Amino acid sequence: MSDAVTEFKQRARTTWAGGDWDTVSDTIAAVGPVLLDRVGIEPGMDVLDVGTGSGGTVSIPAAQRGANVTGSDLTPELFDAARSRAQAAGVEVEWVQADAESLPFEDGSFDRVLSTFGHMFAPRHEQAAAELARVVRPGGVVGTCTWATHGATAEMFKIVGGFMPPPPDFAQSPLMWGDEGHIRELLEPHGLEVEISPETVRVDYETPEGYIEMFERDFGPLVMARQVLGEDRWADLHEAYVEMIARENKADDGSLRLEPDYVVTVARKPA
Repeated sequence: MSDAVTEFKQRARTTWAGGDWDTVSDTIAAVGPVLLDRVGIEPGMDVLDVGTGSGGTVSIPAAQRGANVTGSDLTPELFDAARSRAQAAGVEVEWVQADAESLPFEDGSFDRVLSTFGHMFAPRHEQAAAELARVVRPGGVVGTCTWATHGATAEMFKIVGGFMPPPPDFAQSPLMWGDEGHIRELLEPHGLEVEISPETVRVDYETPEGYIEMFERDFGPLVMARQVLGEDRWADLHEAYVEMIARENKADDGSLRLEPDYVVTVARKPA
């Protein structure tokens, strides 16, 4: 791995370790059961959750359905919260630090290889896709949720990206994983039979102001932006973010209701 790639991934680890992902993850927890229902989880299955974070979206719900679950993430700082969640849920999950572009597992190790908004942040998409396909067993399923190229979450990432230094040439935009053609180009060459469907997750919060305060305090990319940008540039980013939230807010009673779009991919590996 080149020095530039290593540096990029270390910076990514620092970014996602910033703030409090465990709190942020609660806003999208409803996505997990949608994916688990689509791929089908049965007791005794071996399941890998790539980019598990603190485990509450996929790893722990899959374990509650009787699966043998491994939760992997580039950022092991998130595992303390994951262990606490698993203990509270009364399940066991194996937590493994792992790079989505180089998973430390044998070929065909898992019946289900899943990722909710995790693998999409690996900078080299072809390598991440190849790893997902490699570690799933024949007859198994790769299942992912990725943010759409439009909508509230996509707009948030575009705003942050517009204020931060440009990524290196090798780093592809995570939002490309929201494009059906791109997904097929990545997965179908590995022999996977791909089904893609659009979905929307509902995010409710008491007030827009409370949501913005929580997100700017706890969401790693915004925490990092605030550290990197000067006071004036951060103020401009904050203003753009507040305006976007106001545009995307579906509620009319003073509360917040966002409905960000995402894409569910179910890719089956022939037996």
